[in-house]
This record gives sequence, C-alpha cells and structure tokens, in this order.
Amino acid sequence: MAQDPVFSQFYNAPIQLNPGLVGLSTNAQVALNYRNQWPNWPQVYTTYSASYDQFFETLNSGFGVNILADDAGDGVLKTQKITGVYAYQVKLNPNLMARIGLEAGVITSRLNWEKLIFFDQLVPGSVEGTPGGGILPSREIRPEDLNTASVDISMGGLLYSEKFYVGLSLKHLNSPSNQFKTDNNNTYSGLPTRLIIHGGMQIDLDGYNKEGFGSFIAPSILFTRQSGLSQLNAGVLYNRDRVFGGLWLRHTLSNLDAAIVSVGMRTDWIKFSYSFDLTISDALVTRTTGSHEIGVLINVGGLQNKRSRYEDCFSIFR
Repeated sequence: MAQDPVFSQFYNAPIQLNPGLVGLSTNAQVALNYRNQWPNWPQVYTTYSASYDQFFETLNSGFGVNILADDAGDGVLKTQKITGVYAYQVKLNPNLMARIGLEAGVITSRLNWEKLIFFDQLVPGSVEGTPGGGILPSREIRPEDLNTASVDISMGGLLYSEKFYVGLSLKHLNSPSNQFKTDNNNTYSGLPTRLIIHGGMQIDLDGYNKEGFGSFIAPSILFTRQSGLSQLNAGVLYNRDRVFGGLWLRHTLSNLDAAIVSVGMRTDWIKFSYSFDLTISDALVTRTTGSHEIGVLINVGGLQNKRSRYEDCFSIFR
C-alpha cells in the first residue's frame, strides 16, 4: 500500500509533477532534487532526481530526460527510473494555451533480502545460536531474482494563460510490475496508477519588470492519489526579485500532516531552494525530525531575456 515519493518542492521538479511541463524554458534547464524524509527514524526514505529539458520553438515542442533514484528503508528497497519526456504546445485562442506530454522509460528495483525481518522470526527473549537475540531464521523462501525491470509509461496535460494554469497527469499507466515472488496467486497487478491534479496562479506585483526576475505571488494547489492514499498540498510562494519564500500545508484528507516552509535565492543562471516539512500529525516532529529537501535549477545560458519576458504564469517553475 506504499506510494511514490512526492517532492514538497514540486515547482523545482516539474517533470516529476507533470510531463506536460517539460520544456518551459527556451534555454536548456537542469533540475537537481534531494529529499530526506523522517531522518530520525531508523529506516528512512531518501530520494534523488535529476532532469534535463528544453523547448524548441521551431518544433513547438519540449524534450527532456529524467532520472529518479529512491532508497526506501535504508537500503531495503532501491528503485531507479530513467525516462524520456516529450510535450507539444498548442495555442487554443489568443489568451489560452494547452500542452500535452508523454513520458516513457524503464523502472528497476532491487530488494536487499538480508535486511528483511519476517513475522515468523520474531520471538520473545534470546535464542541460542541466532544473531541479535530473539531473531530466528525465517521459513520464507528467498526469490531467485532480487532485481526487477519494467517499462513505465505516463502522460499529462495542462491549460494555461498569463494568469493561471491547471494540469492533470497519470503516472504508471501500464501498471509496471516490480514483484520479486511469483507464488502470489496473481493477486498483484503492478504499480498502482498515480493521479495528480494541480493548479496555480501568478499575481505580478511590478508590471513585468524587464530588468530582473520581478515580484509576484504564486498560490498553488496539488492533489495526488495512489494506492488508497490521498494527499493535498495548498499554499503560496512569494518572490521578490532574487529571493523567495513559501508556505504550504499538506493534508491526507484524514489528518493534517505537515506544514512546509521553503526559502531560496536565484541568480541569472541558478536557483537554490531549501524546504522543511514540519510534521504536525500524530507522528510528531520530535519523532521524525521532519523532512528536508534541496532543489537546484540550472538555466544554461541564463534564464532572463531582457528583450522580452515569458508571457505565461510559470515563473514558479523556472
């Protein structure tokens, strides 16, 4: 019943959010992301991602490649994914644009069987001749192959104008398999599809200052559902030229999970962000010590074109 990792700094990982967001900049853009979730727990979740994308005006299309590496349980289950991403842009009317994106690649997983502890191993007290005391050998049969590899397909799209955007994406459309055992009576149907609905606005405060990054407020909302769990993030980011900060709340629809605080700065070439998830659910921040994220966007050739500004609402993603 687990879910995919979801970056709190979704605005610094646009391809992870929606394939339709690939190629938002005419210059090449490189995104680097790191997430360390609940580091005070003995078996934490650590996620890394890297992507490259660019928009080509002659083709009216964006192209990109995305790499994701996830370490669940401090090495128990490691997952890697590499995908190619494509998005086509079309103008619906003078004030409304649309994008549709496709993502396809390979997802692999590796299970560290030696780190697993099964129910039949747990007995009270010490047991002579077994390591750790109280840990018996398990009757579980080790799979022949502890590695899996499957094709993974996703798609997404969005509508946008100069003021707002709304998007939808579906991850794991083909439910790729990552199972290690085959004696499960066909009860496993592959990775569950992840639904993402997101949207936001850009409220410019300086009338598009052509000499800098400008000042704007960007409220946003993100809803995702996978494997029986829903997550809703809602908040706002404020940017004043080269510095910015934001605040979001994350809710699981059954309890308020965390408050997310983000700060960062940017130059003509690079944007750096740090965010902290303050756990406010029953898990308590004193137990988990929250979650940490670092996001870096590198705009090869520089982001700003002083002769013109992007006439859209995606400054939060650049």
